[in-house]
Amino acid sequence: MNRRNFLQKSALTTAGSLLIPNFLKAYELDRMGLQANGSKIVVIVQLSGGNDGLNTVVPFRNDIYYRERPTIAIQPDKVLKLTDDLGLNPALDPLRALYDDGQMTIINNVGYPNPDRSHFRSMDIWHTASDSSEYLNTGWVGRYLDAQCAGKPANRKGVPYRALEVDDTLSLSMKGDQINGLALLDPKKLFNQTRGDLVKGLSHENHNSDTHGNVAYLYKTLAETVSSAEYVYDKAKGVKTNRAFPNSELGNRLKTVSELIQSGVETSVYYVSLGSFDTHINQPGQQERLLGQYAEAVRAFMDDMKAANRTQDVLLMTFSEFGRRVKQNGSNGTDHGTASNVLLFGGNGANPATHSPVVNAAPNLTDLDEGDLKYSVDFRSIYATLLRDWLKADDVAILGRKFDTLAIV
Repeated sequence: MNRRNFLQKSALTTAGSLLIPNFLKAYELDRMGLQANGSKIVVIVQLSGGNDGLNTVVPFRNDIYYRERPTIAIQPDKVLKLTDDLGLNPALDPLRALYDDGQMTIINNVGYPNPDRSHFRSMDIWHTASDSSEYLNTGWVGRYLDAQCAGKPANRKGVPYRALEVDDTLSLSMKGDQINGLALLDPKKLFNQTRGDLVKGLSHENHNSDTHGNVAYLYKTLAETVSSAEYVYDKAKGVKTNRAFPNSELGNRLKTVSELIQSGVETSVYYVSLGSFDTHINQPGQQERLLGQYAEAVRAFMDDMKAANRTQDVLLMTFSEFGRRVKQNGSNGTDHGTASNVLLFGGNGANPATHSPVVNAAPNLTDLDEGDLKYSVDFRSIYATLLRDWLKADDVAILGRKFDTLAIV
């Protein structure tokens, strides 16, 4: 059994919030004098379950859209119109001001070749940035972390770039071959979990060269967990935002992200999720409720970033593992589809001198693939853009090959 499999099967992994190999080391960061303000940050919001893109960014002048969705289509008088052809679901009203302020970018028809309609498989593809026929054990963010370690001395591996998921488990996207991100819901809770005598004792024990490699690796990981938990807690405990975030799961998690960013914790990628968008039955109520929670939380987060003067170096990306079929089903819902939209907020904004707030054309409803939308933007082009142009990383090494970048940052 290799170290990766050993760690995955260990009790440390199943603890969820303690999955923290090589995250942050306070003393290393202090010695290096790293400063968070001005460094580029990506915040990823995953809409789990397959959000219906056509009822999110609505083609309100398209007769086919209304013909195929007689009871669930968003009526033109309800749409928040953005262009001559596209508008937002009314539940996204809190985001309209961000669009008007040049802080929102829309990418239509995002997908990948030979799409898979399984939630689990399609999410794995998005998490690993693989082809649909390829199975990888590492995520694209995890490989980004690995890449930051290349050529570094052993005592400085993994510094300064790190990834943090605000959840009690770590998604595949955050798992690398050498380094994984950190999963936690509350820095204080994680800190307290590492304060017990057993954990502290094990993390401080000396293990000689005869110790089995997997066991030695587990002890090393535990020691780094204790150090990381202390560092994150010490940095974050004195920082509380004054802004009122919505009292929802996503609102609370984006509030945590905002406070961590403002605390100066050296993290380049944050990851949060909201679900479930699997709207096979009675879609309008469920989707609009979730989109409303999403919009309120993102608006509060972006307003907090603006107040902290961080909108130029914090970029928030929203995706879902697939969209829905064009034609509604017999249960007032939609079934699993293919391409959908990706929404971006912040960063350099939708500066007309560099790019449009709506990057590409609306979905073509006259040219479908057995009732599904055809993708025109490979999601890995978005990843490549974020890696190369935003995080200044080697996108080709991380993604395995070169993808065209987009004018979005």
